[in-house]
Amino acid sequence: MGGVNISHGELNDREELHARSKGSKRILVTPLASALMVGAVIFLAVGVEGHDNERAKDVRTNRLGRGKSTSNAVNDGCSSTLHPELCVSSLCSFGGLSSEAGPMEIVNDAVSVDILAVEKAKASCQALASREFTPRQLGALQDCIQLFDLTLSDLEKSLLNVSNSNSNFLAWRQAFDVETWLSAALTNQATCLEGFQEASGGRQISFSSNLRNVSRLLSNSLALVKNISVVGRHHNRRLLSEEGRSNREEFPSWLSSADRRRLLQDDTSDNAILADSVLTVAQDGTGNYTTINEAIGTVPNNSLDRYVIYVTEGVYEEYVEIPSYKTNIMLLGDGINATVITGNRSVVDGWTTFHSATVAVVGAGFLARDITFENTAGPDKHQAVALRVGSDLSAFYRCSFLGYQDTLYVHSFRQFYRECDIYGTVDFIFGNAAVVFQSCNLLARKPMANQQNTFTAQGRSDPNQNTGISIQNCNVSAAPDLVAVKSSFETYLGRPWREYSRTVYINSFIDDVVHPRGWLEWLGNQSLSTLYYGEYMNWGAGAGTAARVQWPGYHIMNISDALNFTVANFISADTWLNTVPFTSGLA
Repeated sequence: MGGVNISHGELNDREELHARSKGSKRILVTPLASALMVGAVIFLAVGVEGHDNERAKDVRTNRLGRGKSTSNAVNDGCSSTLHPELCVSSLCSFGGLSSEAGPMEIVNDAVSVDILAVEKAKASCQALASREFTPRQLGALQDCIQLFDLTLSDLEKSLLNVSNSNSNFLAWRQAFDVETWLSAALTNQATCLEGFQEASGGRQISFSSNLRNVSRLLSNSLALVKNISVVGRHHNRRLLSEEGRSNREEFPSWLSSADRRRLLQDDTSDNAILADSVLTVAQDGTGNYTTINEAIGTVPNNSLDRYVIYVTEGVYEEYVEIPSYKTNIMLLGDGINATVITGNRSVVDGWTTFHSATVAVVGAGFLARDITFENTAGPDKHQAVALRVGSDLSAFYRCSFLGYQDTLYVHSFRQFYRECDIYGTVDFIFGNAAVVFQSCNLLARKPMANQQNTFTAQGRSDPNQNTGISIQNCNVSAAPDLVAVKSSFETYLGRPWREYSRTVYINSFIDDVVHPRGWLEWLGNQSLSTLYYGEYMNWGAGAGTAARVQWPGYHIMNISDALNFTVANFISADTWLNTVPFTSGLA
């Protein structure tokens, strides 16, 4: 990734540009009342596709024009946000709330304001298309338009959830979903801005202020949601041991035996996977299709049913994208290094980091098993992504991810990885998803001269985002090409890409490839008091904590801390993950 918010090549070449982009975040907030009202006038006339989107538009439209006033309820609610003045002015601009307004009513209006602001920002972005841009800048522009569309979808879903809820509280699952969608929406805006800065050598552009205003509004909405009372299971989830089951690795109890046989066969019976419901991709023409993209194109849009695409052994040189409307797809291969999807896009060759991915997955409910995802651009091409994932409720089982810098882009939403191999050098697991890696091999490769390896670069930019990287029961060590020369390169567990970066290592083997300090600064003291980096009950020659960093945000965790980052508590996968074995609590 590392540092998509700046133009970065070698690790030590990033500091000046990052300092510039970091400083730009502290722009004084000015009232947006007039701007938002203009946005309301313009965009109330814009149609939104889809039945749910129309319902959400009706919700926000019905609340316009109620008269402008600042109620105690608004002032009290906004006091909990990071940008309280903007919170108050934007809500009053939208129509005003009575002194009896409940927290759900306030959130409803806040999300409605977000939608109008995003629509306006998208229109401004589209207007830029007529300007003279380099191909790389045009690529960043297209990334932004795609990200705006994804954000609008997240906001519409959030609006429907809060508008259909009790005025005083949210059910835990509703709260978890809305927090996830708003967290992803914030991440989308950051990615858009980073792409433009990356394509412009770190320079600021006029469009940047619009993006920051949208981000501040989204941050306020997320804070308002976080302060709503939650009822139900959200903060009291049961672990496997509390359910009368051991914490050994096994399938969820509710997964039918038929589904287990159909989706996750033993190695001795993999041929049984070939059923009428499975689409087969084979380069020799013996399947239904010869390319993966062909098969994806035939899957019905927005499917509630699982579609399995069996990709037979072979090296597939194609760039695969699974868009948001291709849901519940499973890619099933013949095994790591047997089924390989490969490409070589990179930032050096003119792509944005976001669009350098060999495979990009956005459609929700994605699954992959027994496949290698690869980017062969090499270490000298810097950011070059093998797999980018912005798919909510997605899982990867027995897969491999091969690259150097920025191998695996865990961009957003809830993700789970089991028994996977991840290879790379600089920031090779990065992004702002809520993600758990379990029983995986994290393997640092030999970097370029004067580079330092970092396993992770987590991008949480807001304290209310429910995102982070949890590495549990994993093997953290050197790849074969680094073993012989590991004393020549420093390797770290991670570094803070964003102010509230959050990464933990739990019950994992950490080899001596990891520097005794454990963690690396991004730029001076930046983020060291606001990040959350933790270690719990790890072992191995590199797991000792006596010489670890002494940052305010670094923690040697206790069991209560560690439980917060388990599958059950961090991504609630025990409620949605029904095709991959996992350990719900602590091993």
